[in-house]
Formats: sequence, structure tokens, C-alpha cells
Amino acid sequence: MKLKTLTMEWTGESLILVDQRKLPLEEVYVECEDFMDVARAIKEMIVRGAPAIGATAAFGYVLGVKDSKGSSFEEVLEKMKKVKEVLSKTRPTAVNLFWALDRMEKRLMEHGKTENLYEILEEEAYRIAIEDIEMNKSIGKHGAELLKDGDTVLTHCNAGALATVDFGTALGVIRYAVRQGKKIKVYVDETRPYQQGARLT
Repeated sequence: MKLKTLTMEWTGESLILVDQRKLPLEEVYVECEDFMDVARAIKEMIVRGAPAIGATAAFGYVLGVKDSKGSSFEEVLEKMKKVKEVLSKTRPTAVNLFWALDRMEKRLMEHGKTENLYEILEEEAYRIAIEDIEMNKSIGKHGAELLKDGDTVLTHCNAGALATVDFGTALGVIRYAVRQGKKIKVYVDETRPYQQGARLT
């Protein structure tokens, strides 16, 4: 199972993230091969935005079971408690981080065995990512109906495609409005601490 979006690429064995600290001057990618790499990427702000962080953490959770072949379910459970703990400490303000990790843990418990566990968790992480894209497009479509031609919009921080798995939340609304032929003026604020509103939106 593979996924490629603006912010991330899931290869089936690793997660590749665009390094948002380098944008817009450089386009650099960071490959995460285990859950510790993912934890570093979240903590060091390589990936930003609660929806993007949530999906990233979900794939990090998948990578946590990568080396569990031959382990009992109880051993896997013990390891995954540590994986969840490490990932959950990376960005305490990102609500989607905790939501995604809880959802992944729930899926692990529902499956209840080691057989096909990697694939089962991979499918759940993929579903989280796809649902985020669908939600963003729905927000964009419905929100665009509220904007009139010539409106001015102020966005706060980074609410574009880079803050999500793909498409964007507040910026998704503007994108849809522009697709409808509306001329929209946009002001972007919030530049602390990394100027992500100004640089990334």
C-alpha cells in the first residue's frame, strides 16, 4: 500500500516527509525508517500542522511494529505502549496526534494477534490520511460557498496543504473559491516561531 501527497509519501516500508523548515527556499525530503525517526520529524518541526502530524504519527505507529516478526502479541503490545508514549510526547498541542494514536491503538487491540498486524495497521494509517484529504476537500467546497467574489480573507498560521495530508483547511476554502472563478484577496498572519504562516501558507 502506497500513498504520495504534497506533504508525505508512504512507501510501504518508510515515510518520506518534505522538510518544512527548509521551505520555500529549498525542497528537501527526510526519510523515516522507524518510529524514532518519525518522532524526531514531529518534534523538530519537519512536519507541521495538526492533521499532518496526526497522519505522520499513524504511519510512525505502523513502523513501530516493523521489527516484531516472531514476537508474541503480548510482547508487541508492550512495545507498542512505548511507541505510543514516545510519539505522543513529540507535540503536545497537536490534537490530531493523540486522536490518531488512540485510533491506531484501538485497531491493534481489535486485531488482537500478530498475524498480518503490519498490514492491518498500515491500512488504518492509510485510511486516516485519506479521510483527512476528503475532509479538507469537503471543508473547501462548503466554505467556498460563503465567499463572494472580491472578498478579503485573513488566515492564521499555516492552514494550507502543508498543514494537512493534502489540500488544506482555510486555504482549501480559498482554493475552491478561486476554482469557482472568484477573486479573493488573502492576508496571511502568524509568524512565530518559524514564520510558518508567512512562509508555508
